[in-house]
Parts: sequence; structure tokens; C-alpha cells
Amino acid sequence: MATWTALTHTKGREAAEALAEAGEDLTPEPVGSGVFEIEDGSDRWEVGLYFTEAPDEVGLALLAAAWDAPPFAVSELPEVDWVAHVRRELTPVEAGRFFVHGGHDADKVPEGAEALLIEAAMAFGTGHHATTKGCLLALDRMIAEGAAPRRIVDVGCGTAVLAMAAARAFPVIVLAGDIDPQAVDVARANVIANGLDGRVECVEAVGFDHPLIENAAPFELVFANILKQPLIDLVPDMARHVAPGGRAILSGILATQADEVIAAYAAGGLALERRDDLGEWSTLVVRRD
Repeated sequence: MATWTALTHTKGREAAEALAEAGEDLTPEPVGSGVFEIEDGSDRWEVGLYFTEAPDEVGLALLAAAWDAPPFAVSELPEVDWVAHVRRELTPVEAGRFFVHGGHDADKVPEGAEALLIEAAMAFGTGHHATTKGCLLALDRMIAEGAAPRRIVDVGCGTAVLAMAAARAFPVIVLAGDIDPQAVDVARANVIANGLDGRVECVEAVGFDHPLIENAAPFELVFANILKQPLIDLVPDMARHVAPGGRAILSGILATQADEVIAAYAAGGLALERRDDLGEWSTLVVRRD
């Protein structure tokens, strides 16, 4: 089945969300829409509309003009077997002792590695992105240094790859939360596939806002691999939920944004312990006094 995308951008999240909502009234109707921050500090937000039949380009032009946005760029996407494509592109990733792989690469797990199975059909957060790999490397260093956190949570867990890595490393129950119910379902399936049922508890939560998470606080280790602004917005909650002497591993941050995040966390009582850059992305380890 062919798919068409129509993309534009506008200033501010509120305007972008309103534009996306207005786009849902077009004929033919889009099958989905999305709003994504353009991570360049401009407060510009991309608006995407997705169609299974050719969209009305006149209607799109009128919609863009009404919202003072640039004209929509319309593209027809070729039919692709995305799972097969991802299997070809996603080779196993080694991050210290951790080895992230799909089922098609199970025979490549090195002896002694902590293998984490994430299937290609569930590719978001597989460890192939530099942000996830950076978090795994930070965790690997903590283990090597003798860290032994007893209370751990993964905020914005995606596929729960970080929560599962922590559960493999430490003999505790690790909590994992995500705002997206579909992500939580994926995370639970991954936990079972990796033999960690009962070791990782996955819940639908905005940040720390879930009774299971609140009741387990304060945490000695928190993962938050999300985006710059949500990380900054999370500072007050992070300060309340990280135990004295506890650490948070933060990522989803462009290297150009790292100083802003570091300053926000320092102001909230979580000082930078280590920064590592992989390409254009940064991973931060902060510690509460």
C-alpha cells in the first residue's frame, strides 16, 4: 500500500499541534499526524500528515497559508518491507558488556556478553542510536566501578532496553515507565522475550507520576533517555526522586544542548559527574549531593 507524507513546520508547539489537528479535517482524511520539535534551538516544530491516498495539494496549500506556515512538502513513499529492511540495517551493537541484537543475529552473541534481544519490528530504542548506546556505556562503567544501586527506574523507557540491562546487572526489580501505551506493551513483550518477567515492571507513566514509581522512590539510579526540553522540565521531579548520592543517566541530548541541560540540573542540585559524546549526541551522568 502506497503512503504519502505532507510536511511543514511552524513556530511553537501549541501552534504546531493546532495545525496538525486542523489537518485532520482534510479530504481525503490523513490516517495519522505527528508533531516533532526541530532540535536546533529555534522552537520550530515539524508537522507531518500521513495519507494512504494522494492528498489534496490545494487543500494543503490553503491550510498552510491559513496557519502562516511554509507550503507542505508532499512525498509518495515506496512500498517497503520495513522489518526486512531493519534486519538488514541493524547489525548487533556492543556497548561494554552489553550486546544488543535481533533474533536473526542470536548466533553472533560473544561468550560472556550480556545479550539483550530486541526484534527488528520493535526497533525504537534498540541500542543502535548513539543516545541508547551512550547510556549502556555509562551503565557499564558504573558496574565496573562497583556500583550497586538497589532502586532503579527507567523514565521514558521505550523498548525497556536500559531497564533490562540494569536488571541483568543488578539483583533487583527495575521499574520502567513510558507515556506511550504502545511503548509499554512493546517493553513488556521485550521483558518476557529476554527472560526478565518479574524482574522489570513496565507501567504507563508521565515521568515519575505512577503509584508504583512514587512508592519506590527515592532511586539510586535513574535512566532518562528522552529529549532536551522534557529533561529540563523533569529537573524538579528528578531532584525529589533521586536519593542523596544517587545518579541519573541522561541522554537524548544533542552535544550543542548539553551545557543547557547540565546547568539546569546543577541548579536543581544534581551536579555533572561525567559527560560523553558519541557523534552529535551527549550522554550525561549527574549526581545528587
